[in-house]
Amino acid sequence: MEVASAATITRPTLDPNHVYTLPELVDLAERNNRETRAIWEQAKQRAATAGIARSALFPTVAALASASYSQYSLFVTRFYHEDLATFPATLSVNYTVFDFGARGARIDQAKANLLAADFTFNDTHRRVIFQVAEAYYRLLDAISQEEAAQATLTDAQTVQQAIEAKLSNGLATLPDVLEARAATAQARYELASIHGLEDIAHGVLANVLGVAPSAPFRVEDASTAPLPATVEESVQTITARALRQRPDLLTEVARLRSTDATTREARAAYYPRLSFSGDWGHRNSYGSEGINPFIPSHIYPYSAQLTLSWTIFDGGARRDELARSEAQHREAQAQVALSRDQIENEIWMAYSNLKTAQGQREAADVLLQAAEQSYSAATESFQAGVRTFIDVTTAQRELARARTAEATARVQVLIALADLAFRAADPIRAAQH
Repeated sequence: MEVASAATITRPTLDPNHVYTLPELVDLAERNNRETRAIWEQAKQRAATAGIARSALFPTVAALASASYSQYSLFVTRFYHEDLATFPATLSVNYTVFDFGARGARIDQAKANLLAADFTFNDTHRRVIFQVAEAYYRLLDAISQEEAAQATLTDAQTVQQAIEAKLSNGLATLPDVLEARAATAQARYELASIHGLEDIAHGVLANVLGVAPSAPFRVEDASTAPLPATVEESVQTITARALRQRPDLLTEVARLRSTDATTREARAAYYPRLSFSGDWGHRNSYGSEGINPFIPSHIYPYSAQLTLSWTIFDGGARRDELARSEAQHREAQAQVALSRDQIENEIWMAYSNLKTAQGQREAADVLLQAAEQSYSAATESFQAGVRTFIDVTTAQRELARARTAEATARVQVLIALADLAFRAADPIRAAQH
C-alpha cells in the first residue's frame, strides 16, 4: 500500500480552451520539472558547505558547566567520612593560527563547487527550455503536415467528383474514375497516418511539460510567422559568445578551480599547523570531613596553550593524496578542453543546419508555387480536353509533395534557429506573427 502511494504522481492540468504560446509552455515546464528542483537542492547543499568551510577561519568557543557530589569512607585506625561538592563552569576557546593555506584552499574549493552547482542549475533550465521548444515545433510540423494532407484530400475528392461527372456524361472512362478513387483513398490514408504523428508529437510535448500525454490542450500555430532570410552573425562570433556563456563549460571551469584548491590543500598537509587553545572558569567547592562543618572554596582557574603539530611520517598518505588531487586537476583540464572542442563542433553543425534549412525553405517555397501552377494548368487543360487524367493525378501528387515539403521546411528553420540559440546559450525566442 505504501509503495503504491509513493508511486502515485499528481500531474498538473491544462486548460483545454486556452491556446498556449511557447513562453507559456516554457513557464509550465519549468514549474513542473522535477530535475530543476533536485539541482536547486544540490546548489543549496553547496552553499551550506561553503559556509561550513568559511567558519574554519573563526575560533570556536564552548561553555561547560557541571555539578558533582562525592562521598568517601576510609578505614585505617579510625573511620573517616568525607563529603565533597564541586560546581565548575569553564569557557574554552580553540583557534587555528596558521596552517599554510589549508583552510583557504578548502574555502576556495567550496566556492568553486557552489559556482559549479549554480551553473549546472542554469544549464538544466536551458535544456528544459530547448526541450519544450523542440517538442513544440515538432508538434507544429505534424499540424502543418496534417493541413497539407487535408488540402490534398480535398483536391483529390474534387477531382474524383469531376471525373465521375464526366463519366456520367460519357466524357471520361472507367479507368479514369478508378484512378481518381485510388488517389482519394491514398490521400485519406496519408491523412490518417499524419493524425498518428500529431498524437505522438502531442504526447511528447505533454511529457516535457510534466502533464499526462492524454491531456487535451492547444498550442499557438507560429509556423507561418515571418522567418529571417539569413544569419546575421558569423559562425566565429557565435562560437566566441558560446565559449563565454555556455553554463556547462563554465561548470567545467569551476570544477577545474575546485581541483586546483584540492591540490593546494594536499600540499599544505606537508607543513606544520599552529593552533591556540585556552580556557577560563570558575569553580565552587564545598567539603567536610567527619563531623566538621562544610568549608567553601572559590577559585578561578585558567590556562593558555600554543600547539605546533607536524606530521613527520604517515606511510605515504599525503604523497598519494597529492598525486590523486594532481591527477584530478589534469583530468579537469582535459575535460575543459574537450568541452570547448565539442561546443565549437556543435555551433558549426547548428550553424550549417540553419543555413541548410533556410535554403530548403526558399526552395520549398518556389517548389510549392510551381506545383500549384502546374496543378491548376493540368486541371484546366483536362477540363478543356487537352490533357489526360494521368497528367492531372501526376500534378496532384507533386502538389501534395510540395505542400508537405513547404510545411516541413518552415518548421525546420524554427527548429534550427532554436538549436543554434541553445548551442550558443542564447535566449530561444518564440516566432512572432
